[in-house]
Amino acid sequence: DGDVLVLTDATFDAAIEEHALVLVEFYAPWCGHCKKLQPEWDSAAKTLKESAPEVRLAKVDATENRDTGSKFDVQGFPTIKWGAYGSMEDYQGGRTYDDLKKFADENLKPSCGPANLDLCDDEKKAEIEKIMALSDDDIASKIEEGEQKMKDADTTFEEAVKELQATYEGLQKTKEAALAEVKSSGLGLMKSVKSAKAKAAKDEL
Repeated sequence: DGDVLVLTDATFDAAIEEHALVLVEFYAPWCGHCKKLQPEWDSAAKTLKESAPEVRLAKVDATENRDTGSKFDVQGFPTIKWGAYGSMEDYQGGRTYDDLKKFADENLKPSCGPANLDLCDDEKKAEIEKIMALSDDDIASKIEEGEQKMKDADTTFEEAVKELQATYEGLQKTKEAALAEVKSSGLGLMKSVKSAKAKAAKDEL
């Protein structure tokens, strides 16, 4: 078990679930930015493993472990995610040792959850206990239902954007046609005549 957890499609879920909080780098071996990040990542991983064992830095070769990369919608390298099992978020901070250490100290702390019920208020604790009382199948079904609602929301949004884009393009064409019609009606020539007449009148004075 090194300072950095090296994860694969086969080990990712179990490893993330085992640790309270993680910072995960999705990288590509050929990525220059990833190579530049590596010494900073390794140093931060060593420090955190010693000072806060519940917090770990991990990395995944997303070119070899495409299922995990796809699961987290990895589009570029390096992509960094952080959080706890089942609730990973995008990391937008700096990429130096100091940046990573500061972020971990400020954000990667134990919080209310199934593994830390003592940090929950009574309302949240009751909510967690209610969920834990469900069968595995019921929990899986509710998760699937929630994820489907999120996909449906994305689909609705994308379809609405397409409609707006089509409307915009239609209005743009209408505008361009109207401007072209006005210009072809002699507007420019009339402006030239007006300017010429004004100049002639001025010259007469």
